[in-house]
Order: sequence, then structure tokens, then C-alpha cells
Amino acid sequence: MKPQFNQPPSLSQTKKLLTPDQAAEILEVSKATLNNWRCTGRYNLPFVKVGRAVRYSQEAIQAFIAKRTCEHG
Repeated sequence: MKPQFNQPPSLSQTKKLLTPDQAAEILEVSKATLNNWRCTGRYNLPFVKVGRAVRYSQEAIQAFIAKRTCEHG
């Protein structure tokens, strides 16, 4: 009987991570503002550290926008 190994996920199965530049563009803020939020903890915007690189998931960005969407009539 052959041992079974887990196959690595395909790119379509993994969640795309955004660079700070990409995240800042989506949020329409500067990269410096995004860095400030991350370093000071001003907003709870989850991020991923990969070595020295900082990345944001698309889902985290979407949730951040949804949480701050106001519907005042």
C-alpha cells in the first residue's frame, strides 16, 4: 500500500494576499496611512507577516469596508 501525501493547494484554492500598496489603493488611503493604522493599532485590520513582508487578505479588506459602511437615512 502506497503512503498518501496531501497535495498542496492550487492557486485557485488559496486566498490571494494583497500588498500594502494594493490594499491602500482599494481603501483609497495612502500607504503611509495604512502603515500608521497597522503600527498604532488604530483600526483592527488584520494582516499577515511573511518574513518582513506585510500582506492583507482580500477578505479582511472586504470585512473592514463592510464593518465601516454606514446607512444613515
